[in-house]
Amino acid sequence: MASPEIETLTQALSRLPGLGPRSARRAVLHLLKKREGALEPLLRALAAVNERLVTCQVCGNVDTVDPCCICADPRRDARGLCVVEDVADLWALDKSRLFPGRFHVLGGRLSALEGVRPEDLSIDALVARVEAGGIDEVVLAMNATLEGQTTAHYLAERLERFPIRLTQLAHGVPVGGELDYLDEGTLAQALRARRPLG
Repeated sequence: MASPEIETLTQALSRLPGLGPRSARRAVLHLLKKREGALEPLLRALAAVNERLVTCQVCGNVDTVDPCCICADPRRDARGLCVVEDVADLWALDKSRLFPGRFHVLGGRLSALEGVRPEDLSIDALVARVEAGGIDEVVLAMNATLEGQTTAHYLAERLERFPIRLTQLAHGVPVGGELDYLDEGTLAQALRARRPLG
């Protein structure tokens, strides 16, 4: 048995994605054993982020500055805008360093089952950004789920009146994937998205 404070810390960590009770216990033990090298720097970093955490008023990213580092970066191509469901999607795409433009976070996806309607997402802000001009392409980077595709179709309808190139992430066979291991939906999407060689 540990003290109530240590148990509280363990329970708090176990609620993080990817950490269950046993993993959280191991993490707490590591932090306690390496107090000066691990626990104290972690506490300082958490406190600093907690004090300065803001949501970017331009794109919806989470950062410690507003506008966020991506929106404020002059090297970014302002003519390209990638629309994502969540901040985690933005971070994943940005980490790849393959998209040179800017981003827009919807804050979720349309879902009748969960009661998420267009007005619950930052769709009007997206339309306003496109309407303001200066954007040549909007990439719809929705997840390959029914709700994600429904959201992409809705956005396409809302943006069709603007003189922009509207694109969507490709879906299909992953690199290194073997056909006999893929589900029918993935195979169907790969066949629909086929393209000529050469």
